Amino acid sequence: MGNPWFETVAIAQQRAKKRLPSSVYGALIAGAEAGISMRDNVSAFDEIGFRPVTAGQAAERTMDVTVMGQSASMPVIMSPTGVQAVHPDGEVAVAGGAANRGIPSGLSSFASKPIEEVAAVNSQLFFQIYWAGDKDSMLARIERAKNAGAVGLILTLDWSFSHGRDWGSPAIPQSFTLKELIPHATDVLRKPRWAWTWAKSGQIPRLTVPNFVTGDDKPPVFFEAYGTWMGTPPPTWEDVAWLRSQWDGPFMVKGVVRADEARRAVDAGATCLSVSNHGGNNVDGAPASIRMLPEIVAAVGDQVEVVLDGGVRRGSDVVKACALGADAVLIGRAYLWGLAANGQAGVENVLDILRGGIDATLRGIGVDSIADLTPDDVIVPDGFSPPPMG
Repeated sequence: MGNPWFETVAIAQQRAKKRLPSSVYGALIAGAEAGISMRDNVSAFDEIGFRPVTAGQAAERTMDVTVMGQSASMPVIMSPTGVQAVHPDGEVAVAGGAANRGIPSGLSSFASKPIEEVAAVNSQLFFQIYWAGDKDSMLARIERAKNAGAVGLILTLDWSFSHGRDWGSPAIPQSFTLKELIPHATDVLRKPRWAWTWAKSGQIPRLTVPNFVTGDDKPPVFFEAYGTWMGTPPPTWEDVAWLRSQWDGPFMVKGVVRADEARRAVDAGATCLSVSNHGGNNVDGAPASIRMLPEIVAAVGDQVEVVLDGGVRRGSDVVKACALGADAVLIGRAYLWGLAANGQAGVENVLDILRGGIDATLRGIGVDSIADLTPDDVIVPDGFSPPPMG
């Protein structure tokens, strides 16, 4: 196969595209409608610059942080992403790779692996929940997460109701009947290495979501759980406050991109805000997360932690986000491409790339510690962010 190591996240993406069936790769790309927000999440980082220094840098830089009560060797957290059928080890490999690199990991309630298996390889686990189903079912899910060892809760509110994509949505089976699977046979046979990886594991890709249920209930397939979410009325801020009252640990509200809602989330009891547009899967045309970060930081000050989710592909992106006020970043597609390319080793490869990029950038701009970054360390063009809301 050649050298499995890759030197950038872009190369990991290339390898993932080459390895995965088109429907699986298409699910990773995702995005909404025209993909404006998805592309802006990445390209907005390119508009931010640095002023390098020539001499006087420290021999070593520090980048460890504490977020959601958990120590992290660098300001990076694995964002919870659903149904990781890109590799048989899925979320277990992601969480294990994160643990080996000393960082926390998020686990989606739409994940393909049970939380008990994932928590066994990473004790710094944040469980993610959607406002889906009745309150009793949500309470049962978070109680299960707590019993499994989850140390924080993430409430995701930034998922879109829009389905159409201009480049076409991937064909994903809704069940595992022969009728559903036959149309995918040709796509899978074109990617024998991916098929062989699954065959060696003694498994087949499943779209069930075991963390959506408790007890002996049969896990639903993805689309059944998705239907439950779609059929649940959106939460009010009073609902958010109620859910927060049911969890006695760190509580992140994910999807905040407005100053007024940032303050409402703080009032509801959030201890951490994630500035996010769900990787471009929310309302298309929403600005990149990094464009909205300064507004959220200014709105909440040091009342709560603020993290950024969306578009991070390099260590320099992490530095830019931290300079603009983020306590850490969440990554999603980046580690999924690493997972697809080379399993847990690929996940660790991605994290090593980010660590090396953070260190090189801090050295290049003469900053000794990630904690010392300020907006003065970056060059932000006029008009980069929209006018702040009141």
